[in-house]
Amino acid sequence: MNPVVHFEMPYEDAGRVMKFYNDAFGWAMSGTGPEMGDYVIAGTSETDENRMVKAPGTINGGFYPKKADSPAVPSVVIAVADITDAMQGVRKAGGKVLGDPITIPGVGQYVSFHDTEGNRVSILQPDNM
Repeated sequence: MNPVVHFEMPYEDAGRVMKFYNDAFGWAMSGTGPEMGDYVIAGTSETDENRMVKAPGTINGGFYPKKADSPAVPSVVIAVADITDAMQGVRKAGGKVLGDPITIPGVGQYVSFHDTEGNRVSILQPDNM
């Protein structure tokens, strides 16, 4: 099986979203800056030295800036052993891969796709998998 390992949601104001989730739920929120697309990391669960969650059944996530040319919808990230095979599986099942995989330093290879229902989902081949 390929588990859901991460969630993503859009934001309009990085400071506001970090304050909200920290204040409301105690999440450890941190901004990455422009070198990583102003992504905001949301730590919802304690992680080990490999940045993997310690408690089974929990995931961490992040927030990305809303942009006029991209969908502003929540998304889940599915871990896969081989991103190329997973992209082929998405296409064979009727989905549409959105571009080429990108490398997230220290994390792995990542690409998004639309499923047959138009949902934006992503796949990640973690470096440590």
